[in-house]
Amino acid sequence: MNGSLFMKPTLKNKSLLKLVFFFLVLSFSSCKNSQTSGLKNGDLLFVKAKETGLSGAINNVTQKQKDASFDHIGILEKQGKSLFVLHAAPKGGSQRQKFNEFLKDQADDGQKVIVYRLKPEFQKSVPNAIAKANLMLGKPYNFNYILDENSYYCSDYIERSFREDHIFTLEPMTFKDPKTGKTNEFWEEFYAKKNLKIPEGEPGCNPNGLAASEKIERIKEL
Repeated sequence: MNGSLFMKPTLKNKSLLKLVFFFLVLSFSSCKNSQTSGLKNGDLLFVKAKETGLSGAINNVTQKQKDASFDHIGILEKQGKSLFVLHAAPKGGSQRQKFNEFLKDQADDGQKVIVYRLKPEFQKSVPNAIAKANLMLGKPYNFNYILDENSYYCSDYIERSFREDHIFTLEPMTFKDPKTGKTNEFWEEFYAKKNLKIPEGEPGCNPNGLAASEKIERIKEL
């Protein structure tokens, strides 16, 4: 067997390995910093919708802008150097999740995150919204998308967080395909399985509706 395979690393090789490791750490740190740089407490994190399943069905009946197609939203909370996302999700309900874990969940699901921010004149609403969002933690997810006080869906959770300052508004919900004017087949089956009447026209909100608010502005993609 070739003894050269078992030769101890030379000083030169050790230095090279240290240099490679240094650049790998530097690269990772730079990538991480580029994601978090410029983020502010209260930033809104919108998750881009998929084209199929529940995500696609939500977007199909709610999309208002060509460049905005979202199916989830959370609010960023900064505590010193630590970042968290307050959001209501099917898995875990209303929760406070580490920022990097939130991003990983979306990346693993093939979805991108877009940062929006309240315009300067509305930034004063952020502290109260963060406090309210924390008070609502621990509630289960609202799988019926019909407003109640015991469970929340994602945009409902955010709207309630800012409700005291009237940042967002509830609007009549629709489950109709804008291209056909007929109720989307996904939602017909969705509510039929639950033995519930489709809440057409009932008050509610959705990520695309919140993204269309004139009180917020798009900042960047993470």
